[in-house]
Amino acid sequence: MHSIPHRCARLPLAGGLVVPWVSLIHDGHAAFGSLDADRARAAFLHRLCQICGQPLNERCFLIVRPSDVAQGCSPEPALHPECLPYAVSHCPMLNGTATQYRHSPVLTTHPAGRPCTDPSCPCPSRTPDAGHATRSGSLADRYEAWMIRTRSYRLIGASGKADVPLGISVEVPILRTRVLRTAHLSAKQEHLMGLVRSLLDGPL
Repeated sequence: MHSIPHRCARLPLAGGLVVPWVSLIHDGHAAFGSLDADRARAAFLHRLCQICGQPLNERCFLIVRPSDVAQGCSPEPALHPECLPYAVSHCPMLNGTATQYRHSPVLTTHPAGRPCTDPSCPCPSRTPDAGHATRSGSLADRYEAWMIRTRSYRLIGASGKADVPLGISVEVPILRTRVLRTAHLSAKQEHLMGLVRSLLDGPL
């Protein structure tokens, strides 16, 4: 396991793990895997690292899935090169430990499972991005990390609105790519892949 990056030394911990700067905090508890919409927007607009919340340097990493390539943008804020290994080491979705996406939390419910009873709680207005809800419960995708120069960083806005970013454009020069995890296949997909492999390996 990677040690806590120096940049993250002042961030709060939950269960001994750094709470990423963009993570949703609900009723005082971190909802790992869910983005705080306000902080995510700030990270996009001000070029901040999603883990430590500090400004990006000369180079940064984008988290990219095949569906992101098809849409032309990465829907998560970028990361410092030194923050990426810690995130991958401890995030079950990035390191392949998780086989499917968690069901999206109901934001009127405490992450620990208790109903939220605070009428002043801002949780209804701090919902995660729509992509999290769409992926809820489905099998895990392939994840890659793409290094780009921060000067190439370009936001894709919702309906042309740059101040409402959908993500960071992936149609920029890529310096390096790293496969973080492969897609998790269903039993049916595994069976079909086995048949294909047997045909390819069989006699000509």
